[in-house]
Amino acid sequence: MPKRKSGNIRYEIADDIQARFADIVRTLDLRHIDLDKVVCLRSFGSSARRVIARCHGMSKVLQIAMGIKAFYVLEFISERFDALGDRDQEETIIHELMHIPQNFGGGFRFHDHVTAKNVKLMLEQYHAARR
Repeated sequence: MPKRKSGNIRYEIADDIQARFADIVRTLDLRHIDLDKVVCLRSFGSSARRVIARCHGMSKVLQIAMGIKAFYVLEFISERFDALGDRDQEETIIHELMHIPQNFGGGFRFHDHVTAKNVKLMLEQYHAARR
């Protein structure tokens, strides 16, 4: 089995991305997204290849064990995300938020739903609603 380099990944709250995420959710009226239970983080030093961002959910078993409701973290890999233009960043944010299911239960919507076509459609809806 090949060895994977394990570096030190650093995380920080990304207030700027959080604000853009909230604007997208509100503009598109995505009422199933609980803005108080989604946090956007920026990570530094990831060795993941070809990854710009990730959606992390909390499994039902952890929710029950901890006595809390679902929670999501959207992680944006700084070295890749910050190099994108505004529109590509918006597309990436939309891609990650589309992984959050309608029931907001801690699960994850896969790439059978989160397709390039569906992401672009939602991005266009967002831009149309902002006009």
